[in-house]
Amino acid sequence: MKRLLDFVWPVVGVAAVVVSLVMLYQEFRGQNLWPGLWRAFSSISPAHWALAIASTLVAYAALAWYDKIALRHLGVSNVSWLFAGLCSFTTYALAHNIGATVFSGAMVRYRAYSAKGLSAAQVAVLVALCSFTFALGSMFLGGLLLVYEPQLLSRFSGFLPGLLTNPTTAFVVGLGLLAFVALYNVGSVLRLKPLVLRGFRLEYPRPDIALRQMIAAPLELLGAAGIIYFALPEAANPGFFVVLGVFLASFSAALVSNAPGGLGVFEILFIKAMPATPQVEVLTALLVFRLLYLIIPLMISLVIVVAFEKSRLRETLAHERPELAQETRGDAGASAAAREKIEGRGADAV
Repeated sequence: MKRLLDFVWPVVGVAAVVVSLVMLYQEFRGQNLWPGLWRAFSSISPAHWALAIASTLVAYAALAWYDKIALRHLGVSNVSWLFAGLCSFTTYALAHNIGATVFSGAMVRYRAYSAKGLSAAQVAVLVALCSFTFALGSMFLGGLLLVYEPQLLSRFSGFLPGLLTNPTTAFVVGLGLLAFVALYNVGSVLRLKPLVLRGFRLEYPRPDIALRQMIAAPLELLGAAGIIYFALPEAANPGFFVVLGVFLASFSAALVSNAPGGLGVFEILFIKAMPATPQVEVLTALLVFRLLYLIIPLMISLVIVVAFEKSRLRETLAHERPELAQETRGDAGASAAAREKIEGRGADAV
């Protein structure tokens, strides 16, 4: 069954990309996009570019905090902020672009953290806790938004079942999400037994770990949504809470679709959920998001990976040289001893 899913999920991801790109093509068919995109890009003020870049830095700093929280949970204290930050940055930059099933982040993290003495089991716990931190933040912010503004999901009419886009149902869903988050925190404080759901085992962390999760995850999502918010024009900007809600729904759907980088899925959902804002300007804001949050980090992460692997290779070669020299000296000593033994026998014979 697992081998079958290994083939099915990539196919599902590619199919989601194709369908979404076809829908985007139909949405913009007959329009000359480039002049509009160029005007929209040019209209973004330097101050808003600076705020969008600052939002990106906030998002990736929070992602680095995910790793530090997980390391604290494991009781690992020999990993610096710089190392954890670079590892987290590289992991998410690759995973966001390539797709979670192809490159979940476990491989990069294991390669990096094993150099710091972490076992495969510890890295598995770290990856799981980082993923759950993101899910916890999404549920917390999503619950707050649905309770505060339950009509948000009505923007996805036609994509979601009518029952979910109903404001009353959305309000109830929001309460349910907040109840789950509250249960998690209560379980952490009371040190309840692990929660097991269909084979999934949820270990309640210490309260200080849960508190850090409750700060780091929303901070990352607020930063990521802030990139789009600051790239949108002020005249047709629906407000930060609307942008945040649409971002959470679109980004989550893109992750669930398994499409590499959420390509197409994220864009079509976001554009459909922003009918009052000109489509070209929404598309421009999403391209700014992809540039700052996905493409540039991917390029930097590839440099980091090459530099890390080069340093590891250098360390391996430096470690092997003394061993090789020792073996060579040992072989030379054995040869000398053998010669002495032969010469001694010759002397005895004489």
